[in-house]
Amino acid sequence: MRNSTLGRSFSTATAIALFLITNVEAQTGTNWPSFRGPNASGISEGHPLPTTWNVETGQNVKWKTPIPGLGHSSPVIWGDRIFVTTAISSAGDPYLKVGLYGASPDHPEKVDHQYKLYCVDKNSGKILWEQTALTAHPKVKRHVKASHANCTPTTDGNYVVAFFGSQGLYCYDMQGKLIWKKDLGRFDAGPANAATLEWGFASSPVIHDGRLYLTCAARNVSYVAAYDLQSGSEIWKTKRPLYPGWHSPAIYTGTKGPAQLVTNGYEHMGGYDLKTGKELWKMTGGGDVPVPTPIFAHDLIYITNAHGAKSPVYAIKPSATGDITLDGKDRSNEHIAWSHPKIGNYMQTPLVYGDYLFTCRDSGIFACYNAKTGKKLYKKRLDSGVGFTASPVAGDGKIYFSSEQGDIHVLKIGEKFQRLSINPMNEITMATPAISEGTIYFHTKENLVAIAN
Repeated sequence: MRNSTLGRSFSTATAIALFLITNVEAQTGTNWPSFRGPNASGISEGHPLPTTWNVETGQNVKWKTPIPGLGHSSPVIWGDRIFVTTAISSAGDPYLKVGLYGASPDHPEKVDHQYKLYCVDKNSGKILWEQTALTAHPKVKRHVKASHANCTPTTDGNYVVAFFGSQGLYCYDMQGKLIWKKDLGRFDAGPANAATLEWGFASSPVIHDGRLYLTCAARNVSYVAAYDLQSGSEIWKTKRPLYPGWHSPAIYTGTKGPAQLVTNGYEHMGGYDLKTGKELWKMTGGGDVPVPTPIFAHDLIYITNAHGAKSPVYAIKPSATGDITLDGKDRSNEHIAWSHPKIGNYMQTPLVYGDYLFTCRDSGIFACYNAKTGKKLYKKRLDSGVGFTASPVAGDGKIYFSSEQGDIHVLKIGEKFQRLSINPMNEITMATPAISEGTIYFHTKENLVAIAN
């Protein structure tokens, strides 16, 4: 059944195999330690993944566990444990407006919220423990499509860190004991051109080699920083130009350039030395609402952003140094392998699988490009009249796109568009799913749902 489902051509299988050989960390198939899994790749291999399911009949639904409150954070996984965050309003069911609309209002909630971290058994869906990091009024308003728990937690199997933006940073051990916490102050994370609007914070932390790394971008403060994971003490902090963003950092540890933290931005995308925080390279020229996380493949760093006049994609060499900004209408230079000014993502982090780069607009326009050259292979609309916020994930020759209404579009990897199925979750789905050992975990508006063959 699996072979008939995939039906890949020899060339497609060969390209994917070569990609997987050079991306070993994404192939363990067990741990999904931060937003979009290892290196934010969004890929988990080594196990067959489901093509169809039915949440009403229970077909291919392994378990379903209610998670109270409102949280758009993604699940993260280590071993047999899943971690997910949420914010529970004392006023009851919070207001949420999904879909495509022009206005971008914020939403004040002057009532207590419980900011919580849940630990769930991966195999049964049983809640093993829960911790309330803080009970307090939100320090900031949120966008009506956002939550007060947007940031995805991160874990290394010894510690798990939950970040609630202006409400603080919290580190626990795997049994739920609080190890340390930090108040990083208030993040005024609203749009740059509307000083009275507050949209909330969404950048997720990442752990690497005993350190916790953050990108914090707001109207009042902007920096990248590294902290000791065991103690929470600051190791370095590098200031960046003031500009709000909702992007998470990613860690490059390949062989074609120095180990570096890479972060998105509008006027300032860049790479930073992991040990010292020294800026290695920078560039300008993006969309004015930077959200997607940088990703790595084929010895390149892919950065995209959108909104306003620009929606570029850049394929940057990890060996880049200094100011690598493109001149005029140039598409490449010594440090940028290729770029395109109009194919970028607004909300979703893109995905590279084999030789294919996949992007998707919040309006559901989906496109596939050659990841090495930027050549467009095809473009389609997944759906009309609905929004797409969650980033795609992939494995087993398939890629999964989640609409805000909860319809999961399953596509076959290849040079031509082929939709395998559409599977309704029957509830709002804003968070990017996680994959572990052949199971896909969806954090919907009200539940954590495990889907497997």
